[in-house]
Amino acid sequence: GTWIFAEILMLWFSNWEYVKYGTGLFVKPPNPPSLTMIYYAALTMGVAALATVYLILRSKIGLGLMAMRDNEAVSSSMGVEIFRSKLFCFLVAAFITGTTAGVLYVFQIFIQPYKAFAIDWTVSLVFIVIIGGIGTIEGPIVGSLIFVLLSQYLSEYGHISLLLLGIIAIIIILVAPKGIMGTLQEKTGFELLSPRRLFSEEPG
Repeated sequence: GTWIFAEILMLWFSNWEYVKYGTGLFVKPPNPPSLTMIYYAALTMGVAALATVYLILRSKIGLGLMAMRDNEAVSSSMGVEIFRSKLFCFLVAAFITGTTAGVLYVFQIFIQPYKAFAIDWTVSLVFIVIIGGIGTIEGPIVGSLIFVLLSQYLSEYGHISLLLLGIIAIIIILVAPKGIMGTLQEKTGFELLSPRRLFSEEPG
């Protein structure tokens, strides 16, 4: 559904006169930020997004989301509002993604609808989550680092690079079905950023 929504937005923006009907638009602020400022802005966004996800998952809302992930019917019978929970996730993800995209395009200067809503973004995100570990907070961090390194290394192969990334993802799924961090946590029990709250203390 979100994929179709992205395609609709791409077609809508491609017919918008302000962005030259899809040919693109140069966005150059009067006082362009330095690379250092952009770096710290991106770092701040990354830390803020990580903290937001961590705090949400450790809250009552997070417990409902994890219950909904495992079984919607059971979680609904326990009082979790499915539609509101999904809407909440969508809005939080949209805000983080939109703010991050703002930092990205300040760096790139040029905005084009076909690039902004390209399927490459979806492929990249799926790759990052799969190899990092679905259901873990650390997984996307590890997956992002691996994705950036592989993208730099495979960039010389052009469009074939996406195919090579897909092959690598399949190999990782076969070797570690839960991703790198998911498999590591399963084997060692170590979680740096656990979304689960511990209730080991007895009430006094």
